[in-house]
Amino acid sequence: MEKEKSDEFYARLREQLLENSSWPSKYLYKFIVPTDKEKIEQINTIFDNTGAVIESKKSKKGTYTSISITVQLESPDAVIAKYKEVSQVEGVISL
Repeated sequence: MEKEKSDEFYARLREQLLENSSWPSKYLYKFIVPTDKEKIEQINTIFDNTGAVIESKKSKKGTYTSISITVQLESPDAVIAKYKEVSQVEGVISL
């Protein structure tokens, strides 16, 4: 069930990206992750060597960290590939 949902989500996202952007294009990712140095590092590593601008900010209580990543990508498929990589990080929420 979860797999079907994500396939539909990615198909819809791909269509929206094709309609609303010309490629290559900058894309802004937003993630929320439990404040855990290892998890944050995993996400940073996924965007290593991409020229991404990464900003992170802890929640008021410090339990969660929001991560904003702006990166130039070649195509909607590249955007989706990064979402799929990040989805492997335990506890991450994609916004």
